[in-house]
Amino acid sequence: MKKNKNFLFIIGLIIVATMSIIALLAPYIAPYDPTSLNVDAILQPPSPEHLLGTDSLGRDVFSRLVYGARVSLWVGFLAVGISACIGIVLGLVAGYFGGIIDEIIMRFVDIMLCFPSFFLILAVIAFLEPNLTNIMIVIGLTSWMGVARLVRAETLSLRTREFVLAAKLSGASLTRILFIHILPNGLAPVLVSATLGIASAILTESALSFLGLGVQPPTPSWGNMLMEGKDVLEIAPWLSIFPGLCILITVLGYNLLGETLRDILDPRNKKLGS
Repeated sequence: MKKNKNFLFIIGLIIVATMSIIALLAPYIAPYDPTSLNVDAILQPPSPEHLLGTDSLGRDVFSRLVYGARVSLWVGFLAVGISACIGIVLGLVAGYFGGIIDEIIMRFVDIMLCFPSFFLILAVIAFLEPNLTNIMIVIGLTSWMGVARLVRAETLSLRTREFVLAAKLSGASLTRILFIHILPNGLAPVLVSATLGIASAILTESALSFLGLGVQPPTPSWGNMLMEGKDVLEIAPWLSIFPGLCILITVLGYNLLGETLRDILDPRNKKLGS
């Protein structure tokens, strides 16, 4: 069982690392400008000249996929960063102080959880300009609730530990107690949640772009490439197959990494294993 977990962790890590390297080195990997048009190469199937074919405007699909990886991962990391910051602060405050402060924060979390997150994002995007910055901010502002609950639970169990009481007696400031003593000891579930959250953010961005409410053309993203491919699916299936595979593989990689991290970092599994 442990070998299977290690194998899945390695597979997830390889996928995540590969996609990250591709995104970072996009200008050096892509053979063509992802936005340059070529009327002489419209809807060409995969060939040595265009490895994954071309789209309805003659743009190289492989180049657009490589740059699309940069967009999707950027959205994933920034959106999760925003949600993690909000969730950590609110979770620490709720768990440490308890009482009426905890009640107010957690009831607000419950209210936010009552709204289907994707439809909440759609409603907000409808009032904003659909661009990359707005998408990252909106996804981050609507996905912090799980992190807040995890951090609150960890803080509730840590606030009465000896090292926290010793920090209080030594006159440590509230900020130091929360972010130096409590937070580092409760980061394991946050790390798992953040890893899984990147996969969720990539899926959300792809869905928004597919609906025309996400990253706008000519900027390539896997979601808007799927949208452009659906109209010519019968004559140019490669326009939908390759972006779909990129989304599938990337999300699978982050999910494998997150699930195996959860098993590795969960102390209960270590006790069972011993």
